[in-house]
Order: sequence, then structure tokens, then C-alpha cells
Amino acid sequence: MSAPPAPSSPSVLSPAGMEAAALSELSWVLFIGAAVIFVGVMVLLGWTLRRGPRRAVPNAWWVVGGGLVFPVTVLSALLLYSTARTAGLERTLAQPPLVVTVTGRLWWWEVRYRDPAGGPDVVLANELRLPVGRATQLGLTADELIHSLWVPELGGKRDLVPGRVNHLVVTPRRAGVFRGQCAEYCGLQHAKMALHVVALPQAEFESWLARQARPASTTPPAQPAAAEATLAARGRAAFVAQGCAACHSVRGHAEGAPRGPDLTHVGGRLYLGAGALPNEAGAFKRWLVGVQDIKPGARMPDYAHLDAATLDALAAYLEQLR
Repeated sequence: MSAPPAPSSPSVLSPAGMEAAALSELSWVLFIGAAVIFVGVMVLLGWTLRRGPRRAVPNAWWVVGGGLVFPVTVLSALLLYSTARTAGLERTLAQPPLVVTVTGRLWWWEVRYRDPAGGPDVVLANELRLPVGRATQLGLTADELIHSLWVPELGGKRDLVPGRVNHLVVTPRRAGVFRGQCAEYCGLQHAKMALHVVALPQAEFESWLARQARPASTTPPAQPAAAEATLAARGRAAFVAQGCAACHSVRGHAEGAPRGPDLTHVGGRLYLGAGALPNEAGAFKRWLVGVQDIKPGARMPDYAHLDAATLDALAAYLEQLR
């Protein structure tokens, strides 16, 4: 497996979505306006110092104009502009073309796509794929404590609160991989709680979502060699024997409890452990052996006690779940 594509550097100043473009424009207005005011204040300061010390009663026009009229005028204009420019960004779409629920957990993201045909939700973890040029309504919630999702290139920050569903609409304008992050401190692994957003062309997205809706395949898309197929079959048996289904589900193979991420198509994801480890060659074995070294405090224990043959088989099985 080759290394996953690197996400672009998160920046509100390089928008890749319609909503982020409005926020970027507003940011530039603030930056430029603050710079102009700063330069003006420095000019007045230099002029005052050049005049030298004087014992004069402050001019009332300066006090009223500079201390009251000017800030009220500037802040009122900014309020009107920002309200008009960001109008509609928090809209709730009456008939959204795509609805996705994102649940913040310790310390990973559960992602659920609503089936427009009325079937069961399509469940995956730590990766959000969206169609380019199509508005998506995200329903954001949390299970135990407050998280916050922020993908700077696609939109603003929004909190995920237990027992409540907040909404965020994003509309990617170009394809790419964008790193999102939990932006509300949530404990030991807050910094390693990334959500990678992959924007795809519409047709490619629909094909991907159709594959995600299917149960796990017994073989990867490319027919494996006999030895690899046997190794993966042993890994599937080890997955059941080791009780992995107590926390994880692999639809069609082992229906488990929803305590941990759904692993039905985990082999096709870009990263493991909510961005903690790139999903490249050997990544699954590294994760199984060193979970607590890679992501200390994660609720999954290390499996370094397993023999090498079992670890190789488990890794081969997980890699072919695409």
C-alpha cells in the first residue's frame, strides 16, 4: 500500500469551499483594516512626539472623535458588512442533497451517511468524503464531552455537544484532501483527533459511497494471490477469536458493539487512529503492536503479546477491507 496523499496545510486564507471563501474575505478585511488603523495611530504618535511635551488641555474634538465617533462608526460598519457577507452560512437546508452525522468520541470521529433510499446508515470513521460543488449538511453531536470540528479550508468552527445536534453546511469548490481538527480541548489525545475531509468529483463520490454501503468483501478489488488470501482468512478468524468484535464491526463478517470505529472498509482509509498514523505499508501491524505508544490513552490496548504469525494475519485481513 502506498503512502496516502498529504492533506494541504490548514489555513483559513486558502479557502476550498463556498462558506470558507466568505470567512476568508472577512478575515482579509479585518487584517487590512487593523493594519490601516495601526499605521494611523503610529503616525499620530510620531506627530505627537515631534511636537514635544506640552501642558495643554486635551482637545475635546480628539477625545470625542477618536475615542467615541471613530470606533462606533468603524465597528458598526464592520458589523453590517460581516452580517451581510456571512448571511446564510448557518442555514439549515430544507431538502439537503446530502446529510452526514458526525459524532465526536474519545478520541475519534464516527461518520454516518444517510441513505437517500431509506436504507440503513453508511457508517465509517475518521474520514469524511464529500462531493465537489454540492452542499452537505453536517449534523454534529458528541457522546461524552464537548468537542469542536474545524476544517479551516471548508468552513467555520462548530461545537459538538452531548445531547444536542448542531448543524454546519459545507460546499467544497475543488477536489483535495483537507485536514480537520478537534478545536476544543477534550483530554489526553485532543491533539491527535483529526478528521480528514476528501472532496471528490460527484461521480467518483457516488461510486465511493455505493462501495461503502456494501458489507465487507471476502477479497479486495484486486484478486489476491492464494497465499495472501489464506493469510487474510486466518486474520479474519483471529479477529473473531481475539474478541475484536466487542468494540468493532466489520459488516458481513463480524457485527460488533459500536464502542470503537467501524472497520468494514478500513483498508481504504487514508489514516489510522484519527490521523495518528498514515495508512501505508505495514501501518496496521505497527498500530496493533504499539497503539499506546502511537496514541497514549486510547481505549484500545496493545496487542504486542500476540505471536508474529497472528499479527501478520490480522494486519493482512484489515488491509484487504476496502
